[in-house]
Amino acid sequence: MTEVAAPASAAAIAAAIREGRTTARAVADATLAAIARVDPALNSFVTLTPERTRAEADAVDARRAAGAMLPPLAGVPYAVKNLFDVEGVVTLAGSKVNASLPPAAADATLVSRMHAAGGVLVGTLAMDEYAYGFTTENSHHGPTRNPHDTTRTAGGSSGGCGAAVAARLVPLALGSDTNGSIRVPSSLCGIWGLKPTFGRLPRTGSYPFVASLDHLGPFATTLDDLALAYDALQGPDAADPACAQRAVEPVGTLRHEDLDGIRIARLGGYFDEPLTNAARAAVDAACTALHTTRTVTLPSAALGRAAAFVVTGSEGGALHLADLRTRYADFEPLSRDRLVAGALMPAAWYVQAQRVRERWRHEVAALFRDVDVVIAAATPCPATPLGDEWLDLPTGRVPLRPTMGLLTQPLSCVGLPVIAAPVATPGALPIAVQVVAAPWREDLCFRVAAALAARGVAASPLPPIHA
Repeated sequence: MTEVAAPASAAAIAAAIREGRTTARAVADATLAAIARVDPALNSFVTLTPERTRAEADAVDARRAAGAMLPPLAGVPYAVKNLFDVEGVVTLAGSKVNASLPPAAADATLVSRMHAAGGVLVGTLAMDEYAYGFTTENSHHGPTRNPHDTTRTAGGSSGGCGAAVAARLVPLALGSDTNGSIRVPSSLCGIWGLKPTFGRLPRTGSYPFVASLDHLGPFATTLDDLALAYDALQGPDAADPACAQRAVEPVGTLRHEDLDGIRIARLGGYFDEPLTNAARAAVDAACTALHTTRTVTLPSAALGRAAAFVVTGSEGGALHLADLRTRYADFEPLSRDRLVAGALMPAAWYVQAQRVRERWRHEVAALFRDVDVVIAAATPCPATPLGDEWLDLPTGRVPLRPTMGLLTQPLSCVGLPVIAAPVATPGALPIAVQVVAAPWREDLCFRVAAALAARGVAASPLPPIHA
């Protein structure tokens, strides 16, 4: 028996275990050793679960020894943002406040589905406190560092997911995206990420941020792995009303050149004006590969982002109001004042934001009657140095932390499915494009993303730091 050479994809690991070329236990032990060796430079993990990791791996090996058919992710290591419930682990959500909570009594629904698919959990990953941020510079845990340049941010709020997957510590991770928290780390760390349609994947057993905007989804180093994870996670869940009635729609085998009949356009205007040269070059490369010459605009995008800001502040502040009153000093300094401001927001502002959000939803729906997929940058620039407070864009100087979600937030506001597709230029930091479709059309996102991968534009570059 030989070992699988690291770094390996989830599909390759599962195949090697299924074919007897390695064991799940060997993969698990190698993964834990790699994390111990590499992660001190990154600070992506918060909690490791070695006993559970080895027990789940041994169970996979026992199933194979018994001649049972193995599930699609059998023996594949993965980790989760630490807002997912993991049985026996305190769900910190990046917060000192949550440290006093009892350990979770059961796994989150998506963690249970990964287990059913054969996945082997190795631990929980760093994040901005309560998912309110885009840089994972957590004052309690310390900053998470980008594997491509450890002086730079990994993005946020799912920065631990981005760093761990990019460094090939795990081939898959689960994160959350309220205003861009899957797509921003995917872009800055150079990996694939999926923010599915709002309500596509259940949020049961995850610590909330903004109930009307929260999405959960996977990260991966290959598009095939992203599809494997997405298919394993799908299914209705009566405990999450937004997901209660959704049928499973598997992506299955990706068709790399099947773009027949798909109308693709570039998002201009709001989505083009603030781009740095690196971001614009990534969009240019994607559109050239897709033979896309048409540009469309969404005139109300800035209003959609403004509505998302108000909804985020209001719902987030209300959720934490009791703790803000009694434990203000224990909150993350980078976000607590924003939560207080949100809690004090007049109800009339929230109502008006929902009206604007609905107007924005109708504008987006009208666009998708005329096109099927649109392409936009995921972030206005590549990863910035840790500690930076300001960002200089062609449109002016702006505060860095909220601006990293400039291009993702309007799309989250109306729940669109988006794949972040990493575009890498040799010698340069990675950056991603967003492949965006109408609600419930993840299949179109995957088809267009597969074409980008097949045509050599989108791929996850191997960073200097990896397992």
